[in-house]
Amino acid sequence: MIKWLLLMFFILVMVCSGYASMRRTRTVSDFFLGGRTVGPWLSAFAYGTTYFSAVIFIGYAGKVGWGFGLSDLWIVIGNTFVGSLFAWWLLARRTREMTARLGAMTMPEFLEARYDSRGMKIFAALVIFIFLVPYSASVYMGLSYLFEQTLGIPYLYAALIMCIFTGVYLVMGGYRAVALTDFIQGIIMVLGVFILLYYIVGSPQVGGLAAGIQKLAQIDPKLVSPVGPPGWMPMAGLVFLTSVGVFGLPQMVQKFYAIKDERAIRPATIVSTAFALIITFGAYFPGALSRLFFESLPVDAATGKPTPDLLMPQILNSTLPEAGAALIMLLVLSASMSTLASLVLVSSSSVALDMVKAFSPDLAARRGVLLLRVLCVVFIGLSLLLAVEKPAIILSLMAMSWGTISGAFLAPYVLGLFWKGVTRAGAWAGAITGMTISVVLSLYYNLDSGIIPLVGSAAMIVPLAVVPLVSLVTRPFPERHINRVFGPEQGRRGEMLIEKDKAYSTGN
Repeated sequence: MIKWLLLMFFILVMVCSGYASMRRTRTVSDFFLGGRTVGPWLSAFAYGTTYFSAVIFIGYAGKVGWGFGLSDLWIVIGNTFVGSLFAWWLLARRTREMTARLGAMTMPEFLEARYDSRGMKIFAALVIFIFLVPYSASVYMGLSYLFEQTLGIPYLYAALIMCIFTGVYLVMGGYRAVALTDFIQGIIMVLGVFILLYYIVGSPQVGGLAAGIQKLAQIDPKLVSPVGPPGWMPMAGLVFLTSVGVFGLPQMVQKFYAIKDERAIRPATIVSTAFALIITFGAYFPGALSRLFFESLPVDAATGKPTPDLLMPQILNSTLPEAGAALIMLLVLSASMSTLASLVLVSSSSVALDMVKAFSPDLAARRGVLLLRVLCVVFIGLSLLLAVEKPAIILSLMAMSWGTISGAFLAPYVLGLFWKGVTRAGAWAGAITGMTISVVLSLYYNLDSGIIPLVGSAAMIVPLAVVPLVSLVTRPFPERHINRVFGPEQGRRGEMLIEKDKAYSTGN
C-alpha cells in the first residue's frame, strides 16, 4: 500500500507539473529549451537525472558489478570528474554562447549553422532519431523489471503504464515541465541512495563494509583488486564510453543550451559534480556486492534465461523494508523519467525541428509545437515496441547507440566549438568515421557486451584525429562565415546574447 500511494502521489505531481507548464508553453523554444531561462540548480539536476537513469541502477550496476567487483568504482570516478565536472567546465559556457548567437536549439541545427551544411543537419537528425530508440527502450525495460519485482505488475503492463505516463507528462509541458520537477526528483534520488547503501551494507549477506569486502575476496580475490576479472581494457572502455561519451550526446548538451546565463554555470558545475558522485557510488558499489546475494545469475521467468537485469531488483525486494523499497522505487523512477523526457524531446526534435524545417520551413514555423508533441508520442511508441520484445542484448544495443551517437557528434561538436580551422569536409569525415566504426564493428562482433565499450571508445577517439587531418588539407571557410559563427569581440558579446534571449522568449 505504501508503494502504491507513493507511486500515485509521484504521478500526480508529474502530471500537475506538465499541466502548469503547458499554460506557459507557447513557442518551440519554450517547449524544447524552457525559453533558455533555466537556473543553475535546475540545470544541474536536469543534467544529472538525465545522465543516470534506471539503466545504471537496474542494468549496469548489476551487470558491471557482477563482472568487475569493486573495480567498477573507476566508473564512479570517471562519471563524476570527467562526465560531469570537466564537461561543464569545458563545454557549458562556449555552447551557451555559440548556440544563442547562431539561433540553434538542437545539435543538428548547431552542426548546420557551424558548418553551413543542410545535409549535415538531416544526417544528424536521422542518427539521433534512429539510435536513441534502443536507449529509450532500455530505460523502459529497467523500470518494468523493477515494477514487476516490487509491485507485482506484469512486465508488459508496467512498460505500457510508463509509456502512457511519459507521454502525458511530457507532451503537455515539454522541457519546462522537466525542469520544474527535476529538482524534486534529484532530492528523491539522493535520499534513496543513502537508504539503499544503509540497508544493503547492513544486510546479513554483507554484514558491514569490511566484512563485505572480505567476503568478496573469498569468492574471488580479483573482485576486490583495482582491476576486475575481465581485465583493464574492458574497464577502460566502459569508463571512457560512459564518461567522455556524454560530450557528444544531444540530450546532455541540450542542458547547456537552456541554462539561463553565464553566471549560472559555476554553481551548476559544483552541484552537478556532487550529484554525480553520490548517485554513481550509490549504484555501482551495491552492484559490486551482488555476488554476496547470488551464486549465479537469476533467471527471467518469461524467457527462461539468466539475466543480470534482475540482480538489483531482487536484492532490493529482499533486503529493504516496505517503506525503503518504496523510496528506492521512486529513486529509479525519478532517474528514469528525466532521462526518458530528455531522450524523447531530443529525438522528436530531430524530426520536427530539423528534418521538417529543412524541407518545409513554413510548416515547422506554423506547427512546430504540435509536431513536437506528435513525434514525442511516435518515439515513445517505437521504444515500447522494442522494450516489449525484451531483447537479451538490450544493454549492448544501448551501448552501441551511445557509442554511435557520440562517435558521430563528439569531434565535430567539440572541435567546432573551439577551433576555427575545422572545415565542412573535416566535420563530415569525423561524423561518418565515428558512426561507421561503431555500427560496423559492433555488428561484426555480434554486439558482444565485452567488446561494445571498446568499440564505442574507438568510435569517439578516431574522429578526434580524422577531423583535424582532413581539415588541414581541405578548403577552409571564408572569414565572413567564421566571424558569424565565433561572433564579435568581447565588447559586443553580452549585448548580442541578451538580444538573442529576448527573441527566443517571444518566439521570434
